[in-house]
Order: sequence, then structure tokens, then C-alpha cells
Amino acid sequence: MPVLSRRVFLLSAASALAGCASTAQRPQPAPKPAIPPHYYTMYAPIHDEQFPIAAADLTKIDPKYLRQEVDYDTAEMPGTIVIDTQERFLYLVRENGRALRYGIGVGKEGLAFEGRAVIGYKRKWPRWTPTRSMIEREPERYGPLAAGMEPGIHNPLGPRALYLFKNGADTLYRIHGTTEDWSIGRAVSSGCIRLLNHDIIDLYDRVPTGSRVVVLQQGSSPSV
Repeated sequence: MPVLSRRVFLLSAASALAGCASTAQRPQPAPKPAIPPHYYTMYAPIHDEQFPIAAADLTKIDPKYLRQEVDYDTAEMPGTIVIDTQERFLYLVRENGRALRYGIGVGKEGLAFEGRAVIGYKRKWPRWTPTRSMIEREPERYGPLAAGMEPGIHNPLGPRALYLFKNGADTLYRIHGTTEDWSIGRAVSSGCIRLLNHDIIDLYDRVPTGSRVVVLQQGSSPSV
């Protein structure tokens, strides 16, 4: 190949490659859903509790898991709590085909019960005792807490807990708060059914002792 032609060829090839490099686009991350402004007020710090509650970190939560009223077609009576562990939602059934929906995180203990129960009792700022299975699974972490943990901002049950009973017996199933905002909408390693601390306070104030609860696991229906 003549020298001049060879140079022209090389320059043309380099130009073509540069053109490819300049037009290639890196894939862009999907934009995060916008958070409606009223949620910043709903999940603001709470200072009038026994222990102060920090604002929820809404940047770590998909907005669909934040508290909202939704259409909900169910045969359950108003006032019933329906927990859908697969979809990561807790519904408080209301009148006229509506429900108040809360996002939840589901721990391993949260998969251990299915069916109908009632709220046997409720507690503000409860003590917490790890279950036997939690101690066996992680003895170094939970063994020292076998006698229980005092209430407080680091207590895994958070500021409120609802205790589920069936046929007069404790199911060991709990609906409670959490400081791990990122866990809402996800499966987690331990615990039962966790809500944002602001949401468990809201739910606690809306449901009396004796309220009916339906827990749906994967593949089950509200008729369980």
C-alpha cells in the first residue's frame, strides 16, 4: 500500500472509532419516584414521645410504601387488619371499599403464621425478648438479650407493638415499629411485621384490643 494511501486509511479508521466512542451512551440509572411534599410533614421528627423519634429517611423508601388511603376490594369488615406479606403491605379496612395502606418489612418470624388472629394486647414502648429461634440462629447477637431488652430508640420493637393471639394463645406474631427505614418493602432477616415508627404509632391509635387480623402468606387468600 502506498505511504499516502496508508496514512489516509489509518486516519479514516481512527476517525470512525472516535465517532463511535463519542456517540456511545452509558445507561442512565432509573430516576427515583418523586416524594409528595406532604410526606415530609407526615414523617417529621416526633418530640412528645417517651423517647424522641427521628424523621423517617424517605430517600430510602419507595413512595408506594408510605401511608396512604387506597381502593381495596375485600369482604373483611371495616376495622380489620389485613397483612399481605408477599406484597409488603398492611391494610386497615375502611368503609366503602377503601383501606388505609402501610408499607411493611417482613422478617423470618413474620412468615411463621398464616390465617386469622386478634390483637390480644397492645403496648407503648414495649420491652423486647428475642425468640428461641433467633437466639439459636444468632447466639452471639441475641443470646445476651435472652432476658429481654428495655424500651428505647434502639429496641427492635420500636415505640409500639401489637401482639396477636389465636384461640386465646399468643402466636408470638408481632406488628411493631423499626428504625431501619430502608427495610420497608423488603424481606429482612429477623422480626415479624415492621412498620415505620410513625406508621405503627398511627396504626396503634386506630385499632383497639380485640381487633381482627388476617395474615396472608404467598398463595393464600383472604378466606384463610
